[in-house]
Amino acid sequence: MNFPSTPALFERRDLRASDLSKPESLLQTYAWMQLARTGDNRILDLFRQGKIRGTVTGGQGNEALIVPLTLLADKAIDVISFSHRGFGGHLIWSGHFADHLCQYFANSGSPTKAREGNIHHGDPANRSLPMISHLGIMLSNVIGTTDSQRRFGKKSVGFAFFGDGSSSTGDIHESLNLASLLSIPVVFVIENNQYAYSTPISEQFISENLHDRAKGYGMEGFEMDCSDPEHVLKTFAAAIEKTRTTSRPVLIEAHTFRLRGHAAYDTCDYMKPGEAEGILAKDPLPKFRAKLAAAGHGAQLDAIDAEVSAFVEASIKAAIALAPASPTDLIDEVFAPAAPAISWKPEPATAEKITMAQALNLGLRKILSERSEAVLLGQDIGNYGGAFKVTEGLVGEFTRPRVFSTPLCESASTGYAIGLAINGHRAIEEFQFADFATEATTQIVLNAATYHFRSGQKCPVVFRFPCGGGLTFGSFHSQELESAYLSFPGIKALYPSNPQDAFNALLAAYEDDNPVILFEHKALYRRGRHNVRWDANYRDIWQPAKLCSGDFATIVTYGEMVHLANEACEYFAAEYETNFDLFDLRALAPLKLDAIKESLARTGRLIVIHEGRRTHGFGAELVARLTEENFAALKTAPLRIASLDMPVPFAPELEAAYRPSKDKIIEAITAWMG
Repeated sequence: MNFPSTPALFERRDLRASDLSKPESLLQTYAWMQLARTGDNRILDLFRQGKIRGTVTGGQGNEALIVPLTLLADKAIDVISFSHRGFGGHLIWSGHFADHLCQYFANSGSPTKAREGNIHHGDPANRSLPMISHLGIMLSNVIGTTDSQRRFGKKSVGFAFFGDGSSSTGDIHESLNLASLLSIPVVFVIENNQYAYSTPISEQFISENLHDRAKGYGMEGFEMDCSDPEHVLKTFAAAIEKTRTTSRPVLIEAHTFRLRGHAAYDTCDYMKPGEAEGILAKDPLPKFRAKLAAAGHGAQLDAIDAEVSAFVEASIKAAIALAPASPTDLIDEVFAPAAPAISWKPEPATAEKITMAQALNLGLRKILSERSEAVLLGQDIGNYGGAFKVTEGLVGEFTRPRVFSTPLCESASTGYAIGLAINGHRAIEEFQFADFATEATTQIVLNAATYHFRSGQKCPVVFRFPCGGGLTFGSFHSQELESAYLSFPGIKALYPSNPQDAFNALLAAYEDDNPVILFEHKALYRRGRHNVRWDANYRDIWQPAKLCSGDFATIVTYGEMVHLANEACEYFAAEYETNFDLFDLRALAPLKLDAIKESLARTGRLIVIHEGRRTHGFGAELVARLTEENFAALKTAPLRIASLDMPVPFAPELEAAYRPSKDKIIEAITAWMG
């Protein structure tokens, strides 16, 4: 990019604790604060002129918090995630000032390729994690990436920001507890500016001492006045050094100032008369400037102000002149590119007569044995071996922290896994039941699934979902959730139906550079025993498997329904001398349907069977995809066989009425044939 040269004033992005009282350090701090303020003000001007879309959330008044902390952080190893008012922090962490302006202009120079707006960016390659609007979510990502750095032998500290408003969210509490439990050195900063958008703190909390919450998590907590940048520098320097040395997290309630409303459209008419003027009178930037001028630095300050103004205007001119964003590669970059195959050891030669649960255990053991970056986590997966004993014996063999049980905090645990994944580790998270993954839905579908598209950073994490009914577990332990989760782009999914496929699927999912859900039907964990061998073609699991051949119709299914459909095919062959092409889909996303389309073009009849509910079920997507190109060749309407549109009932008689069975499949196909 042809951007103006960065002034020497801003080439230095770090401060040492020993230099904080030196005039040059204080002037450097002022310069970055002034750059952030001038930039935020000009961005607001440009928004009002219609040159920036969406909205903008300025950090005016927050510079005395964000600039000192970012200058003190070790940008070579530390981890950070800025919030709405962290523009100054983004400028210091990495990149040219104009790069960040391009994010607001949403043009071809945007760090997110204009796929995200204004402050929703970062530099994940350098451990500045891009925020999403669900602010509490970000804390656990910082925990995971910081732990990843520590696992790599780097004495890193994480920095996580959240406001007084978002401190009410459950993710905040899950994350504070998780960081304390795992002893991850994260500096948690509550940006308390007295308002959550328009709701004053008096309407949010009974106790206004938000830092007191730290006691409940066994960590240090204190409050800090952000009206004096020099005081903030010294306070942060001590806190960062202590956190880095002790590897214990700390919670800091930073009393800061929001000089403007929550965003550009905020009229602030909810404030009391004179309140906005009172906040403006506390603005730290002019007070800091006056203090430095009184110390004899007036001429230097004037020079800084002039250089900042000129640099900002030149950068705006250069950034705004760039071409608009291009839609090229939009679809192609939803997923990270295909990863090279891992050089697995060709073993086991054969594991004889094992169940699917044991095949998964075998796969997990292989991954942990051969891949040092692998981390396995989930509720009760340690000494207990997981709710279905899939992880039995692994913690004893590989020890904590490579295999460990998490608290009941599905969202924070998932965010932690994402943080590990984006920094070079590969996490496999077991959900006790697929149903409980709904607690982590935002992390999975709005964070992990979008990570590559909005930041270019791969997010290789495997989510294991024990799913499905038939075991009388009731509504909260029996869901089939593929249609819900796969309606969101960016997630891959595999659904094996036998031990060999389960073993292969685990290896294929693990080495993929995208988030992958591994659906594991609970009724298949111990349904029969089969030999499992090393299969050099394990990646074929991403393609459907043809299990039966015939001319009458094409049957497509997956999971436990594969076994019921196969039994139905055997029945029709014996009783009616009628044969079907039967496909085990195996990979639900991305869908690879070429072989099935060829079959349908030949048979002219389609049957889709799945355990999920019929309405909005995954079968509807399959029917649509398969018939769009073959409609003219169809001899009759497609047949969908699925569960009833109701919650999963508990009693065995009721559950049997709810879901497909071999007899129901045979009856439905017989009626359809007639």
